[in-house]
Amino acid sequence: MTASDETTLGGIRTIKASEFKAKCLKLMDEVAESGQEIVVTKNGRPVSRVVPYREKSTLTFGRNRGLFETHADIVEPMPAEWFEKDGGDEDDLF
Repeated sequence: MTASDETTLGGIRTIKASEFKAKCLKLMDEVAESGQEIVVTKNGRPVSRVVPYREKSTLTFGRNRGLFETHADIVEPMPAEWFEKDGGDEDDLF
């Protein structure tokens, strides 16, 4: 591949459509292995991207499991000390 056939666009690898057509299968393997996308250009303008395939998670419930910790009982009323610090009362919170 010559230097004129492949360049970078903002750090992303780009390749002319004619060169992509000639080396499509090899380039798809490279994208799958490296995880780096390739932008295909036509007449110097980006027309397509080749990105690695990733399975979308169908799990929505429990997706953030392990990201948060609970250090107290979340259903008990707030401690009185919280209200005394600001000199306010419970109505100030709502």
